[in-house]
Amino acid sequence: MKKIRPIFLVFLFISFYFLNLQSFAQTSKVPGIIVDYIPASTKTFIGSPSICILPNGDYVASHDHFGPGSTEFERALTAVFKSTNKGKSWTKISEINGQFWSNLFVYENALYIMGTWKHHGNLIIRKSTDSGVTWTEPTSAITGLIREGEYHTAPMPMVIYNGRIWRAIENAKSESSKWGLRYSAMVFSAPLGSDLLNAANWTNTNFLTHNPAYLDGKFGGWIEGNAVVTPDGKIIDLLRVATSEKGRELAAIVNISEDGKTASFDPATGFFDFVGGAKKFSVRYDPKSKRYWTICNKMSSEYSTLDAGSVRNKLVLKSSTDLKTWTIHKQLLYHPEVKKHGFQYIDWQFDGKDIIFLSRTAWDDKFGGADNYHNANYLTFHRIKNFRNELRKEIK
Repeated sequence: MKKIRPIFLVFLFISFYFLNLQSFAQTSKVPGIIVDYIPASTKTFIGSPSICILPNGDYVASHDHFGPGSTEFERALTAVFKSTNKGKSWTKISEINGQFWSNLFVYENALYIMGTWKHHGNLIIRKSTDSGVTWTEPTSAITGLIREGEYHTAPMPMVIYNGRIWRAIENAKSESSKWGLRYSAMVFSAPLGSDLLNAANWTNTNFLTHNPAYLDGKFGGWIEGNAVVTPDGKIIDLLRVATSEKGRELAAIVNISEDGKTASFDPATGFFDFVGGAKKFSVRYDPKSKRYWTICNKMSSEYSTLDAGSVRNKLVLKSSTDLKTWTIHKQLLYHPEVKKHGFQYIDWQFDGKDIIFLSRTAWDDKFGGADNYHNANYLTFHRIKNFRNELRKEIK
């Protein structure tokens, strides 16, 4: 027996090691389908996921690069990918030198990408007639340079309504250089049928600056607005809100005039509690269910003492009939650790009975994982099958 015992102990050790290794592999498996991956050691991180569906049914996705290893403050880089099999696999088809914080969309059978030139750069738009392989250069006011200056945005939805195409933007030119305080809400729009590369075709509202008196002095700023058509047929800018009140999440509604020239805000009625409102969210309307839908980050109660904008570990699907009262239907993704894990900056589209979405995902890898929850190392693709069936469910 004395001779058998050491062998038995070695067997136990090896069994324990491999069981735990298998368990780690299972718990650390990246959720979804990996579209792109950049290790944290490069000091370059994956930002601004965007996805759209081409007229032939193919998917096109993009993301930019940010972080100290990137060129985001000089001439930002965006990578473009394509899937011909409904997102099961992806191929990189191009890189755009000089594109940041941008969304892909299809307009009159051509593919466009709209955002900024760099971090707080000119507002620009590019066009591709070969499904994203080559792109126009926004070198002038007739080739995609919409406005010179300092602008901020994210991959936000385009909305077609009342003969125009609409897009929310933030003016980032301010006396303050601080995050949140420098951003002013505004909306751009252009007539349907017009040349979107021509700056003269774009009308913009005035911009609404940060007001430190809002929310009893706890207003930290608003960014990443959604152009949305309300149930009573008005255009609004529905924005993410930052607040110094720990654990609280809010959104704001800025009213836009019918001609697209005036933005106005009533602080008494414009703010409302919104699960996920401290992080970027995109809202789209589904005529079949007659509801607005979004995918956002829900804060669990155990993190209520943290800054709401820093908790991005739980992703949920929710809907609304009026834009103010929302029902959470399903938890989509989750990780119990919040410092180095996150699902964020979700961009998504309706695809028949399904919703498809991209996540800027901070997750484990063999090199120690993401830099942190914010500085993601993966771009991942996901599908919610038969999403309208989730209307029968409600979770707290």
